[in-house]
Amino acid sequence: MARIEPVPATTRRPLTRLTFAMARRRFAGKVPEPMRVAARHPQIYRSYLGMEMGLDKASKVEFRLKELASIKAAAMTGCEYCIDIGSWFGREHGVTEQQLLDLPRYRESPAFDEVERLVLDLAVGMTRTPVDVSEQLIEDLREHFTDEQVVELCGAIAVEQYRARFNWALGIGSEGYSEGAVCARPETASLNGSPAPAPIGS
Repeated sequence: MARIEPVPATTRRPLTRLTFAMARRRFAGKVPEPMRVAARHPQIYRSYLGMEMGLDKASKVEFRLKELASIKAAAMTGCEYCIDIGSWFGREHGVTEQQLLDLPRYRESPAFDEVERLVLDLAVGMTRTPVDVSEQLIEDLREHFTDEQVVELCGAIAVEQYRARFNWALGIGSEGYSEGAVCARPETASLNGSPAPAPIGS
């Protein structure tokens, strides 16, 4: 349960009610708890929606690649909500079950091609503290992506950092989007404090 009580999904506040209705159409009939918690602060909520809508409209990079990078970042931060919904979105947009299972060892797994590994390297580097993204990695990415596409990839991964840390701080856990399906695994401590499973092949 979130540490801040979410705004009721039946709220009558005009903007919130409208955006909640839009969310239900996109998220399998649910209003995501992070939205409901953010809605406690109207200015933060509007900024949050603007960020998400801007990312949704950015389409120079295949959605599947951005989602793959976001799932990796979520797994590294241990955000249970992000892993849950990200795995669901990923499966809907072409991320394979084997890729979800092999994320901890993506460098060695045959489930990923060269471009996917580079995108995941970027996600790993941006999620580390301190950030560890080399000039060489950016140059390697630019062999496959335009500058605009590299910016879009970085933006998608950076937004995932916001989501994950917001959810972690406010105790927002998974909501069952991937229940009964293959899902990525946390690569750090989980939200309830228990240790994450050892990576495949460890």
